[in-house]
Amino acid sequence: MDETYTPQAIESQVQRYWDEHGTFRVTEQPDRDTYYCLSMFPYPSGKLHMGHVRNYTIGDVISRYQRMKGRNVLQPMGWDAFGLPAENAAMQNKVPPAKWTRENIAYMRGQLKQLGFGYDWSRELATCDPEYYRWEQWMFTRMYRKGLVYRKTATVNWDPVDQTVLANEQVVDGKGWRSGVPVERREIPQWFLKITAYGDELLQALEQMDGWPEQVRAMQGNWIGRSEGVELEFQVEGREERLTVYTTRPDTLFGVSYMGLAPEHPLTRELASSRPELAAFVEQCSRAGVAEATVATMEKQGMDTGLRAVHPLTGETIPIWVANFVLMEYGSGAVMAVPAHDQRDWEFATKYALPILPVIAHSDGQAPDVSEAAFTEKGVLINSGQYDGMTSGQAFTAIAERLEAGGLGRRQVNFRLRDWGVSRQRYWGAPIPIINCPHCGEVAVPDEDLPVVLPEDVDFDGAGSPLKKMPEWYRTKCPSCGADAERETDTFDTFMESSWYFARFACPDSDSAMLDQRANYWLPVDQYIGGIEHAILHLLYARFYHRVMRDEGLVDSDEPFRNLLTQGMVLKDGAKMSKSKGNTVDPQALVERYGADTVRLFTMFAAPPDQSLEWSDSGVEGAYRFLKRLWQLARTHLERGDAPALEPRSFSDDQKAVRRKIHETIQKASDDVGRRFTFNTAIAAVMELVNTLYKAEGDTSDQGRAVLQEGLEAAVLILAPMVPHVSHVLWQALGHTQPVVDAAWPDVDEAALVQDSLRLVVQVNGKLRGHIEVAADAAKDVVESAALAESNVQRFIDGKTVRKVIVVPGRLVNVVAN
Repeated sequence: MDETYTPQAIESQVQRYWDEHGTFRVTEQPDRDTYYCLSMFPYPSGKLHMGHVRNYTIGDVISRYQRMKGRNVLQPMGWDAFGLPAENAAMQNKVPPAKWTRENIAYMRGQLKQLGFGYDWSRELATCDPEYYRWEQWMFTRMYRKGLVYRKTATVNWDPVDQTVLANEQVVDGKGWRSGVPVERREIPQWFLKITAYGDELLQALEQMDGWPEQVRAMQGNWIGRSEGVELEFQVEGREERLTVYTTRPDTLFGVSYMGLAPEHPLTRELASSRPELAAFVEQCSRAGVAEATVATMEKQGMDTGLRAVHPLTGETIPIWVANFVLMEYGSGAVMAVPAHDQRDWEFATKYALPILPVIAHSDGQAPDVSEAAFTEKGVLINSGQYDGMTSGQAFTAIAERLEAGGLGRRQVNFRLRDWGVSRQRYWGAPIPIINCPHCGEVAVPDEDLPVVLPEDVDFDGAGSPLKKMPEWYRTKCPSCGADAERETDTFDTFMESSWYFARFACPDSDSAMLDQRANYWLPVDQYIGGIEHAILHLLYARFYHRVMRDEGLVDSDEPFRNLLTQGMVLKDGAKMSKSKGNTVDPQALVERYGADTVRLFTMFAAPPDQSLEWSDSGVEGAYRFLKRLWQLARTHLERGDAPALEPRSFSDDQKAVRRKIHETIQKASDDVGRRFTFNTAIAAVMELVNTLYKAEGDTSDQGRAVLQEGLEAAVLILAPMVPHVSHVLWQALGHTQPVVDAAWPDVDEAALVQDSLRLVVQVNGKLRGHIEVAADAAKDVVESAALAESNVQRFIDGKTVRKVIVVPGRLVNVVAN
């Protein structure tokens, strides 16, 4: 082997070997245990960042370890290729989004290969390829025929910069998640998927998903937000309309002091048509977003309509207000306001001097103080007529039964979850496969006409979608009646593509079906890896889409991902790396200077995968030094010739101690890598082992060299998933013809862990005073005698009476004396 460690030469040579031998190409082998490891695929933005490197190194370490354990491992890679950044780049660089995207894919693919990730590149896919989105369009038409797709005019979040609709989850603090500008409310015809049809199942299944972090399960549970309540009606005084509201607190019904209408409510619109001041208020509200989080934090504003509603139980009339915190998309667009027991209602009532009527007391009957804030807890009813004295739970049932008996309401289960709006008024996305016919209405594109291919050679100026300016593309014939018709010019939300890509990796070459039997061979994914920022959007959509595919007969499983690991962020100077902060680190430059193995080793050693990693230049240098040190140790050992076979009966005590350290390291690393995913502590254990091997290097006896050979082999095998290039070369140098990627993970020799003697701490009155060496199976009285005979212990108990000797087996002895 070379005298010095030169990663640049080694890594290109090893990567060439993998390519030539198709090392990571995998096929279905029914007689073998499978393991599907998947890291969330990247958007082809142009260059990898350190977050990518960490994410994909974690996945590669897990995949390589599982391969060493004998499993048939699938680790694919692809590209989440549609999206707004390509359109922005097209405007800046005067290049079509498709060209920009494919050039980025080619460059980033090279970067991933340079880092040594063991992907089956034969399964590579890009979501912008028609062969991919053809099947997404096909599934949409199936869902359309099943009634899981519908179109309606909806109040949406409109990003005025990106010129598109945003899902509520894409609005952060009232601003678009990409543009960072305040969103507006607009009414636009939108396509929706009925994710709410699966709400109960999506929620209940969370309880069985033990392989997911509790935090992610809680976030999804809260987002789905199942609630039991009552839907009831308030008659508008002097008019035929009834306002339908939903409440989870019918026990507070006697505390209603006003009604709230959404600015988009039909009654609001009717009144605004003849009242300019109300019309102006509605227009003002339209400049705010419709995300629930945005509305919750905005200043509460409203306007009295002058109309009144009739309370369904008391017959009293209450004012009807238009309020900016009432959302048309949540429920019916109307709410009953109970300011004494809802903080949002309290703030509005306080601002506009509306009555605040307490109707729930503390459980001991004490009336609540609502002068400073609402009392939102459950308790005992007061000021509620015949229901006074009932608990909130009792009153829920009693009031619900009375409303149902009078035809004024009914019990109902609602979800906070809203149907998934998948329309985007953008160009760079998969076309929605619908044809709009003046005679037939909406018509799904027939299977034989799929895919509806997105034209890629376009002039893109950013002023709306080019598709709307391409009559040669959108003009077509109705597949039902043959009349002139037009294609839908909206494209899919890009989360559509990422909601099923994991399944397509199982059979990317299937050209006659969305999925074939290979999907059930690999699915569900055994280990999924990605950022916690995807807890609600991507992961919830993927769970929904997987169930749709299940119900279509395409997959057998209920869940797409058995286990989920959410990796921490990469920080520098205590802050997340970002170009705007000027604290980014270019992984390409690091690879060119230190090699991919050093970069991989540092990212795995610096922190456990699920915690944030603080970047350290000195840490990278330390990782590089360690690999050079390991290389030097192996080279020195090999210069002395081939090592003989191990002969345990011939070991000296020192050789037994070294061998025990070897197998303690294997034991710890097996648990750290295989179960706990604490790769940092596994690496630390190998570093300790290498220190031990350096100390033992001077033992040039046959068995000394045999033990050193075993130690080096163990170190290389354990490190192989983390630093595969140098491990490949060292494994060959140590005398193996089989590549280390195909070697088995080392087994623990239990016999090597047995200690003939133990070194115990000896304390006197709880303070360290000495050490003793005793036989591992020494009796308690023998250990006590040895401790009391230790010379330094003798000094501290001289002249005192020994009251007790406490022996903690295998650890310490404490002598109590006074």
